[in-house]
Amino acid sequence: MAPDFLIDGPADARTTILLAHGAGAPMDSASMGAAAGALAGAGFRVARFEFGYMAARRGGQRKPPPRAETLIPEYRAAVDALGAAGPLVIGGKSMGGRVASMAADELHAAGRIAGLLCLGYPFHPPGKPAQLRTAHLAGLATPALICQGTRDEFGTRDEVPGYALSSCIEILWLEDGDHDLKPRKRVSGLTAADHLRTLAAGVAAWVERITR
Repeated sequence: MAPDFLIDGPADARTTILLAHGAGAPMDSASMGAAAGALAGAGFRVARFEFGYMAARRGGQRKPPPRAETLIPEYRAAVDALGAAGPLVIGGKSMGGRVASMAADELHAAGRIAGLLCLGYPFHPPGKPAQLRTAHLAGLATPALICQGTRDEFGTRDEVPGYALSSCIEILWLEDGDHDLKPRKRVSGLTAADHLRTLAAGVAAWVERITR
């Protein structure tokens, strides 16, 4: 069954961004809504969708997140169902971005996507820095942008530079941001709105480079 999409941004946008949610929060969570709104404000058409287990929760079924790799077919199906006419960037929040990253190279090689956008990539589970989720990222051939808070407990700015990552991956660091990319204003002087503006501008510049 085709997923339902939440659409933000202009219908005639040149580039569409498809985003999946994280493991525990739905596509209309506050953090995903804020990111989608910021990207739409930068001129993108943004489509959000839910994996089947999360959609089932809306019907009262308490389904836990399955293993990320088992969701790859659902991500491919969402790309098919969306049918974007122009350049398409796939990605998502946390686990959603991880699933997209595992589907990206096949789709990119087929000419179906232009790039990969991850909002808070889960490099490792919190408190378990040895359990890396980066093996497939070493050889990634798809242009990718990871937007990461510097204090994200799934991968901090002190940790990530030591990982073996493909040269196709760029990282946009958001100062003092957590896993939702939110900073502590009293510590950094920055607000969530500041980071959303930086996110939107960074993604726009990156998309311009990879689609020109």
